[in-house]
Amino acid sequence: MLVPDPKVVRRLLTRYATLRIAQAERYSPAAARELEEVGSALCAMTGASRVHDAIALADDLLDRARPGTGRSPEADGESGLPLAV
Repeated sequence: MLVPDPKVVRRLLTRYATLRIAQAERYSPAAARELEEVGSALCAMTGASRVHDAIALADDLLDRARPGTGRSPEADGESGLPLAV
């Protein structure tokens, strides 16, 4: 099984979260289309059929991709919290 590039997965998760926030603040048809496209890309990358499942799988993939060098999530500029739908 091919494993997606963690950088690409992180970028998609970030874009998905940003679009969700933007949609919650003010609905936009263009943002809604992009949100659907990003969600579909996450599903395709993770092999999931639902966006919620894809996000959980993507979070797991990023956890496994993190080097075991003793670096903390904060040192990588992350909070260590999974992105939620």
